[in-house]
Amino acid sequence: MRYTVTSMPELLADHTTLRLGGPAAEFVVASTEAELIAAIDDADQRAMPLLVLGGGSNLVVADEGFDGRVVQVATQGVSEDASRITLQAGESWDGFVEWAVAQGRSGIEALSGIPGRVGATPIQNVGAYGQEVAQRITSVRVWDRRTRDVATFAAGECAFGYRMSRFKAEPDRYVVLAVTFDLEANSLSAPLAYAELAAAVDAEIGDRRPLHQVRNAVLGLRAGKGMVLDSSDHDTWSAGSFFTNPIVEAQAVPAGAPSWPQPDGTVKTSAAWLIDHAGFVRGYGNERVSLSTKHTLALTNRGAASTTDLLALASEIRSGVVAAYGITLEPEPVLVNCSL
Repeated sequence: MRYTVTSMPELLADHTTLRLGGPAAEFVVASTEAELIAAIDDADQRAMPLLVLGGGSNLVVADEGFDGRVVQVATQGVSEDASRITLQAGESWDGFVEWAVAQGRSGIEALSGIPGRVGATPIQNVGAYGQEVAQRITSVRVWDRRTRDVATFAAGECAFGYRMSRFKAEPDRYVVLAVTFDLEANSLSAPLAYAELAAAVDAEIGDRRPLHQVRNAVLGLRAGKGMVLDSSDHDTWSAGSFFTNPIVEAQAVPAGAPSWPQPDGTVKTSAAWLIDHAGFVRGYGNERVSLSTKHTLALTNRGAASTTDLLALASEIRSGVVAAYGITLEPEPVLVNCSL
């Protein structure tokens, strides 16, 4: 299978929502599954560094760029079998959510407005407002770079956890090709599981509301936090939530901080609360890079930032939270050729 390698240097800042990142040594746009597999396998057989790129919404790329092959997943295709819908990895995630709501298919409406491609969602076990994709995924089809073969994992084999999966645990092994979801045929949402969203639609936890009402409410909530992409709003020039909510022992949760007990006896607390109460308020930073003016979890490019600037601010915030509360925040985006 042939694929085309871009001959001119491709600036990765043009392919990330942070609008940061230097050039790629090679850049391939894979429009079919066969092209995707061939471009990846060829790089592997030549021992080339490889970066698989979706929508670029969860990436922080070094100013020096990437000295290897970047393969952009642009595969398209949707098929249905009863309640199950299979999408190629390059399909738009929010486009899928919008379609599901319009078709009266319930279960992912609270995941509206999340940028990126379908193939990225099982890797991070993307979640928001009380829903996670793991609740609706039935299987994930992948290219296994180690065995050089296609494999399909049932949901129970994906090792889904909070912002985690087997695919994230072995980032250099699996490339997602397609994802199959099982959505309920219902004009009402799944039972609401997040207090902020329930309040926005005048409901209680466990209630159901019309799909379009929930989607619109989520889009409004996300927009209010600068989490819906808008090229004219620098608060959206981000990688979304930069730090994950830490899971700690119950006694480590600061007084007054939100807490969500976990099945193993640990407690998940709020990274946003920790950042804010450690003294890093909305807008903290400088004219190049700062926390969003709408939400303390997003680190934003104010228009002239570098990746070095961004990581310096992230490091300052993480050190400040450690000093204040003894909790180390972990970055949520994938860091490419750079580190905290």
